[in-house]
Formats: sequence, structure tokens, C-alpha cells
Amino acid sequence: MDLGIAGRKALVCGASAGLGFACAKALVEEGVDVVIAARTAETLAEAAGQLAALKRGAVSQVVADVTTSEGRAAILSAHPHFDIVVTNAGGPPPGNFRDWTRETWLAALDANMLAPIELIKATVDAMIERQFGRIINITSSAVKSPLEPLGLSNGARSGLTGFVAGLARTVAAHGVTINNLLPGTFDTARLASNFAAQARREGRPVADVRHDRIARHPARRLGAPDEFGRTCAFLCSVHAAYINGQNLLLDGGSYPGTF
Repeated sequence: MDLGIAGRKALVCGASAGLGFACAKALVEEGVDVVIAARTAETLAEAAGQLAALKRGAVSQVVADVTTSEGRAAILSAHPHFDIVVTNAGGPPPGNFRDWTRETWLAALDANMLAPIELIKATVDAMIERQFGRIINITSSAVKSPLEPLGLSNGARSGLTGFVAGLARTVAAHGVTINNLLPGTFDTARLASNFAAQARREGRPVADVRHDRIARHPARRLGAPDEFGRTCAFLCSVHAAYINGQNLLLDGGSYPGTF
């Protein structure tokens, strides 16, 4: 299927690895010119090289922390106009809410709520003028099924979700859609580090921790990042123009509810 977005220009945040990289890869494969952003120069350059090797869409990179105003300014000064924006930032650490200070909460809100809103604010009006735009926020399955230790993520990402629900209805008539992708357990380096941390806490081999997680999963496997990336690319396509203000849960059926 031709997604109809070849030649469009996209920004993908947190794109040096994991799900962000998978989204950038899927867009490049569709002929989209992609700007990737991340904090670490070495891993970002490596990712850019892998994407450029696909020889489809053009690839450029900006080393920046999108959770800061300086980082966002660096991206937008180099590349002011985007047809597609994929926001993505690592989640805050787990913990007990009794231990979190106001500063802890503000850091989580800056990364997982306010930074995406600022990127939307900086790009959506030009999309409206051009009568085409796709904004995808990578959030978390915890928005749909909150986990008690992830209170910072639950709260900040749910705030973004509520904001998007209102804004999406005001831009749809102009050819712009805003949707959220909610990943469950995908086979990424971040998940591997979580398995390793759990194994250390419990004094068990990492392989056993991974096996137990998969055994409890309805699909009996972890998600492949490419599956996530291609879903993202479809939401950015001309065929997804009537999908707007939605929270798409990609968790292989783990969520136990009906709605």
C-alpha cells in the first residue's frame, strides 16, 4: 500500500533507538524526509547512518533534548516546518509517590506532557495553513491501564492525553490529525534494562525474568519495534485522515478490559 506521504517532512523525537527509531525507519521507507532528534550524539549519528542506508527519504539529525526549551529551539531553528511530528520521550522512573517532591513532578510533566504540547504549538498552525498534518504522541499503555509504581508517567501522560482530546477536534477540518500511540511490552533495549533491574532485585537470571513475562502475555511474545513503527507510519498516511483524537493501544491484547 502506498501511504501517500513520500516527500513529506517529518520530525521524530527520541529516534536514536527503540520505538522512536522504528517510527523514523518506517517513515523513511515510505520516502518521507525525516529529521531525527535525540540527546546523545554518537547513538544519533549511528541511527542516522542506518536510516540513510535505506536510500529512500532524506535523513538529517539534530542533537537536542526535546524536553528543554533550548533543545526544541535548536530543532525548530534548523528545520522550522514539518508535515509530520512524532513526539517521544523516555518515561520517568518508577517509585512511591510519597517520595516525590514538587520538582520531581515538574520534571515528569516537562518531559511527558509539556514538551509534546510545546512541539504541537510550534508546528500545528503551519500544518493548518498547508491543509495537511499528522501529529503522533508516543505515550504508554499505562495511560489505559495505570501501574501504581509508574505514578509520574500515569499522571503526566494522562494530562497530555486529555489535552490532545480537546485540541484534535479543532484541527481536523484543516486536514490535521493528532493521535496517541500507547505501547505495551516491546522488545527494546529499555525493556531489556527493566528485565535486568528486576533480575537483580529478585536474584534471578535475566532469562527467567524475560521468560516469565512472555509466558504471562496473551500473545506469548514481545512486540517487535517494526510493528510499532509501521503502525505509526500508517497513522501518518493519507489513508488515516479520518482517525483523529484516538489512543491506539499496541499491547498484543494484554489490556483486560472491553473498552
